[in-house]
Amino acid sequence: MLHATTRDRSPLRPPYQRHRPEQTLLYQIVEQHYPEFRDVMAAQGKFLPIHVQQEFSEYLKCGRLEHGFLRVQCTECHHEHLVAFSCKKRGFCPSCGARRMAESAALLVDEVLPEHPIRQWVLSFPFQLRFLFASRPELMGRVLAIVYRAIATHLINKAGFTRKTARTGAVTLIQRFGSALNLNVHFHMLFLDGVYAENKYSKTQFQQTIAPNQQDLTDLVHAISHRVAGFLERQGILERDEENSYLNLEGEEDPMQQVLGCSVSYRIAIGPQQGRKVFTLQALPSWEEDDRFAQVAKESGFSLHAGVAAQRWERQKLERLCRYVTRPAISEKRLSMTSSGNIRYKLKTPYSDGTTHVIFEPLDFIGKLAALVPKPRVNLTRFHGVFAPNSKHRSHVTPARRGKGNPSQSQDDKTPEQRHKAMTWAQRLKRVFNIDVSICPKCEGEAKVIACIEDQQVIDKILKHLQAKGELPPQPDLLPATRASPDVDWFA
Repeated sequence: MLHATTRDRSPLRPPYQRHRPEQTLLYQIVEQHYPEFRDVMAAQGKFLPIHVQQEFSEYLKCGRLEHGFLRVQCTECHHEHLVAFSCKKRGFCPSCGARRMAESAALLVDEVLPEHPIRQWVLSFPFQLRFLFASRPELMGRVLAIVYRAIATHLINKAGFTRKTARTGAVTLIQRFGSALNLNVHFHMLFLDGVYAENKYSKTQFQQTIAPNQQDLTDLVHAISHRVAGFLERQGILERDEENSYLNLEGEEDPMQQVLGCSVSYRIAIGPQQGRKVFTLQALPSWEEDDRFAQVAKESGFSLHAGVAAQRWERQKLERLCRYVTRPAISEKRLSMTSSGNIRYKLKTPYSDGTTHVIFEPLDFIGKLAALVPKPRVNLTRFHGVFAPNSKHRSHVTPARRGKGNPSQSQDDKTPEQRHKAMTWAQRLKRVFNIDVSICPKCEGEAKVIACIEDQQVIDKILKHLQAKGELPPQPDLLPATRASPDVDWFA
């Protein structure tokens, strides 16, 4: 670890300051209303799955000193500060989601994606399939394989090769949320914007393909929709008649079924307004054309977009793109409350009909958070083609040069530092929050972890001592003051 002094420390990287989640609106909403939501579900005979209960309980411990912490001490002035544990969950925790975003983006840019053009392909699904993939993730994985083969074949053919003579690759980030905190399972696929093929000298070279046009997208979304429908029909999941098609999910009992279904369809899942559409605030829609959706094709509820790409020299743009597709589900900056106690969430970008905010009753808001929690052991990042872990080409095309094709990179030959190559927790804080836990907040010297405190009696003793000295601020008991919307608080 490098020594940091007042002279050489960058003023753009401030020392670590505790997040204090207990002071955020999201934390206080969950703390106040989650127990009631759980009890209401239990009264209906729908007990929350263990992984959902763990998500909420661990979130309420995330960043709280009362549940354990690290003692970090300066090697120069011996000043100490405490660093609370994080929950490391994948559902809706903004803090852990931001750290995971930084780590994932850094891993993809530094070790996986080569210095070649990368294009983002975004595929959205009809409401019925969003619900199906959330409740049956094993089917989602098989559908993803169908989608990858369709796009990869298109790229290879576009370059003038066949699947036997050329290959490509992609990394898929599976997002489960929409801008309105709705359950929206969709694929962000970071594809090589070209193919690897052998030249006449038997050397593998990368050949870039031209950007897809509107006809290409139309043909692709047509092929994908029909292949996915055919697969689900063969599995007995999709049934069709002369006019309609519907999912056959008989015999499956899931206590989260109603919560998932209402989240997918923008409806209220619990309370006296159950089944109605979620309240929204709308402004007059803009008449200007939105060029973000100029390169998009739609069919039967499927939507395919491929308008964003990063050239080989645009590595910073690529990392921003990777952060975007791995971002947390909820933004605390867009969360507020109405004077009547409802929760208002601002959309990142207004919908085409002018919708700018969605309004949730507290219990329904907790239900929306519960719907975003993925099932255990569901991998939300998938590697395909030359990037696949079992690909013999991975070690030749990725910056890290790790894979089956490079026997010199076996685990037996690596040092302990090489085997623990992943970013440390402190490095994640540096990359995403621009703060440095290894710098003393008092003298800006080097700080090191000296103890991990998990015993509850020791925790209580240390916190009581710090509170007596006035080094810990008092804990807030009430929710923050409500904020009005930019125009009128329609639900006051």
